[in-house]
Amino acid sequence: MSAPSFSSFPPSFTSFPELDPGPSSRPSTTATDKAKERKQRKKDKLRNDQDVDRKHKKSKHSPEKDKEKGRVKGREKEDKRSSRHRSRSNSLARNDQRDEERRQKVEEDRQVRADHALESRERLVYFSDRKGDSLNAHYGGLHAGDVPKYRLVAGGRSVLGLRPGLSVVHRGRHGLEIAPYGRRKMPALTDSSSRRKLMAPPTRRLIASAESTYKYPEIDGFLRIRGQDSRRDIQDYREVDPSKQDDSDESDSSAESATSDEDSETPRLTSLQATLKTLEESLTSNPEHIPTWLSLLSHTLGTVPEESRRAAKARADISVSLLSRALGAHSSNSRSRVLRLKFLRAGEEIWDDRKLYDEWEKAVQVNDVEVWLAWLDWRVRTPSYSLLEDVVRDSTRISRALGSTLDEVGQVRLLWRVSVALRDAGYVERATAVFQAQAEWLFCTPPALRNHTPSNQLSALEDFWDAEVPRLGEVGASGWAAWEASGRLEQETQMAQMVQPSADDADPFSRWANSEMHADHALTFSLRSADDDADDPYAVVLFSDIRPFLFPLRGERAKDVFRRAWLAFLGLHVPGFLASTSEHFEGNADDRWAYEHLAGSSHLQAVFPQAALARRIAADAHAGVLVGREREYGDGFGPVKDWGYGTIGPLDAFGFNTWTMWGAQDVKNVDHATVREVFKWCKSPGNDHAWDALCLAFEASLNIKGALKTSKSFLATAPSSLPHWTAHARLESIRGRLNDARKVYQTVLVESASDRRPGECAMWRDWAQMEWLAEQDEAAIRVILRSSQTSGSGGTAILRAKRSLEALANEQDGNVWQERNAWIQLAALLELLTSSPQAAASLFDAYLETFHEGTPAHENLTIALLSMLYNHIVVLKKPSPPALLRDRVERAVDVYPNNTAIVGMFLEAEKGQGVWGRVRTMLGETAADGTRKEKGIARRFLEVWIAGWEKGRWEAEVERIRSALSAAVEDDRTRGSAVLWRLVIAFEIRAKQPEHAKKLLFRAVHECPHVKALYLLAFGPLRVVFNNRELRQWADTMAERGIRMRAGLDEVAGDWTDGGEENGSASDAGEAEIEERARELRRLRPY
Repeated sequence: MSAPSFSSFPPSFTSFPELDPGPSSRPSTTATDKAKERKQRKKDKLRNDQDVDRKHKKSKHSPEKDKEKGRVKGREKEDKRSSRHRSRSNSLARNDQRDEERRQKVEEDRQVRADHALESRERLVYFSDRKGDSLNAHYGGLHAGDVPKYRLVAGGRSVLGLRPGLSVVHRGRHGLEIAPYGRRKMPALTDSSSRRKLMAPPTRRLIASAESTYKYPEIDGFLRIRGQDSRRDIQDYREVDPSKQDDSDESDSSAESATSDEDSETPRLTSLQATLKTLEESLTSNPEHIPTWLSLLSHTLGTVPEESRRAAKARADISVSLLSRALGAHSSNSRSRVLRLKFLRAGEEIWDDRKLYDEWEKAVQVNDVEVWLAWLDWRVRTPSYSLLEDVVRDSTRISRALGSTLDEVGQVRLLWRVSVALRDAGYVERATAVFQAQAEWLFCTPPALRNHTPSNQLSALEDFWDAEVPRLGEVGASGWAAWEASGRLEQETQMAQMVQPSADDADPFSRWANSEMHADHALTFSLRSADDDADDPYAVVLFSDIRPFLFPLRGERAKDVFRRAWLAFLGLHVPGFLASTSEHFEGNADDRWAYEHLAGSSHLQAVFPQAALARRIAADAHAGVLVGREREYGDGFGPVKDWGYGTIGPLDAFGFNTWTMWGAQDVKNVDHATVREVFKWCKSPGNDHAWDALCLAFEASLNIKGALKTSKSFLATAPSSLPHWTAHARLESIRGRLNDARKVYQTVLVESASDRRPGECAMWRDWAQMEWLAEQDEAAIRVILRSSQTSGSGGTAILRAKRSLEALANEQDGNVWQERNAWIQLAALLELLTSSPQAAASLFDAYLETFHEGTPAHENLTIALLSMLYNHIVVLKKPSPPALLRDRVERAVDVYPNNTAIVGMFLEAEKGQGVWGRVRTMLGETAADGTRKEKGIARRFLEVWIAGWEKGRWEAEVERIRSALSAAVEDDRTRGSAVLWRLVIAFEIRAKQPEHAKKLLFRAVHECPHVKALYLLAFGPLRVVFNNRELRQWADTMAERGIRMRAGLDEVAGDWTDGGEENGSASDAGEAEIEERARELRRLRPY
């Protein structure tokens, strides 16, 4: 029916008289009575049926019924014989009975049809309503119950006008979903619905019974499981006592009700709720325990998925609320740098500028170097920060605060941070000049000025700087002291000439970006005023520009930190050095800006697999039979190198003597001449063997012959230095000349035998290990016997040597752990050669218990244990259970997750397992206790590389890597790292997702507004998704934020356009991306 029309009605319905209901809605008295009678008949029939069913169920299993069935069954067997004689008479009777039943059924059907006809006449299909409904005007339409029902054709699957192959597969409030052949598209793993389901918390919980561990009772150590024949468990009817049955039913019901009452009164908590409750109870009794507060924060933040909408603000609100409560819970908590820094980083998301500034001012009152550096990092990440002006004022304030506490190492870290900030913004010459001037002051101060005040020394240093003679780090430099001694002679400075990049690129925007990038890498030193290119105001660095960043450093520790920081600034990072600059390394977050070497082109190429190895063919066909290919793995020791400071020496080698601290790719982007000058002029007077070992490691990464030549020059100046002889012998061993190495060991240790000398045990250990790896076991045993000064051979001599080595290990001072660990390794190697690898591992385990986990001594001994087992099983291929290495390396990875040497041996032990469960656990974001893992920059690079460790697995790991990197850029610790953002964007470019990389680039420049390398990505790798107008706006943003550009973009590009590129570049890139996605979907069919 159609809705009534109100066009002929007056606006108000109050004038209509109250009429009686029409004939359609006012039934007659007869019809009403008949309807009541029909309802009553239906009720009576329903009641009778229920009574019959109840009686049937009650008597179905009664004993009398069973007996009756038995008697009937017996009679049937007895009467079976006589059934043939009575068959004819019975068939006639049955025919008569069937005819009678047929006549009764016909009569009943006639009566039913008559009742239906009467009922249909009484109940019309439609009725006429001549009165308007006032409720329509009140509610604006018909009631839902008044709208006539209709039925869709073909169940609603057909749509008029569509092709026959297309049909509706789903109807919802958002519309219709049409698919070919009625097959609904299943959501992929990358869809929002799938991600929402994956991130949803569990709704059910498996709780073990407190009474019984197993479902079935345990008998004699076995679980007796029920068989498939269920009839054995059915109780015989004779054993059932009705009275007892009623009692048991009552007891069971009472027990169930009691249990349900208990469950309703004490609801069971989820695992997360139970953990939070336990942590709250622990904090109530011990509110000053910082790790408990951090664990509570991690579990609480776990309730908000990072992929959810507005997750950053919600997580920040939770963090601020919980951390403010933690800071006020105890007086000592307010001095905790970890809580304070997390509180401030969370507040950056929700506070206004004034509130954030006030909170930082409160935090720096603690006068802690970690807080000061975090404050400077926050200041540098502010878009409105004037780098050349504000950084001078801020660094002066921090240096005064640190100078009051005599924290010279903190001042070096401040100088390093300022230099990195200047270099990131494009002021490379000024950043390098800071290190040059500080090195002149530390290592080349004239003797006549050493007792003067710092201000007088700086004034004299300014004269040297203004003379524009070669400075430290430049080729031909002689130093400030030599210049003063020579009577301040003028010297000509030979500046390096920059090789212009190729101009083959027709796009001026890309050509401009390549020129800027190349100049920043080549022109690192300050120009002189007489140079031709001195027109650039930032190319010539005056002493007044860098004087506020210089500090007087007197301690040897500060000098050593400075020279290693200079190496790291040049791209030659010493693993573990960064954490050693802080007393509490867990709070050190300098890796966010100090690990710039990882973002170099050589490291990024090594982190991502080659294109030929990214996709693997799963099987081959041989004679029509599919044969699966063998899994192929890369080397377990990757390009990322990080471990505890001093736990691995510069010349220590792993694997097949191929993986050392620095390799060819580590020095590829380094200025070799500058590094050599640094090693030359920053050497301390005397026997500086540690610095010389780093120099030899650098030369060995370039050319092993050049390293041996440099080593001989060191030995010429220090012929009695055992560490120098040890380094020289190691170089010979790495080169493969074992006989030359044996001559060195024989000459120094045997022919020059005397009392115990410092460093002697390290030479004995290296000699014995070299013989062992050369599969000269007898020679290795003789070397170990000589080291313990044990004469003779055989079992008695070996027992005396073991006792002597144990005594030497125990008498060493705990502070000199390197000497003690060397004697322990000799004793363990003797156990391995004379007994078994299990005995050697047990010896290591006994000594490891004497050290604290996390200390350099414990980490060094752990690496020695794993390296010995790895060489025995993998390198030498000696028979041994693989679990001997695997179990220990798994425990070591849990203790030292950032040690890439241990991770490398862990991956080598996992080769051929076929299951990535243990690798997945190591790469996961959640620890065993449910808290979030704290991962640094090096660990993030390592995880990306591990994804391509198995050849051909890269494409399957793309989504997992993307998820891990998304978590990294959301983490408050690593969110502001430009190094991490460059890795994330490079990954998206490698995954052929330029549009997604573009979105990430906008986020990156928001978090790191003063990093020039991020802006240049838009002109280079991401040029396909940026049009000319966007690039010009990008250059304007760089100028507004103070990013240095050596040449203006308008000077190079001008008004250049490329045939409608303004409108079509982005669309073409989008179409290319769609086509690539379509090819990928076709490849994945039918999955």
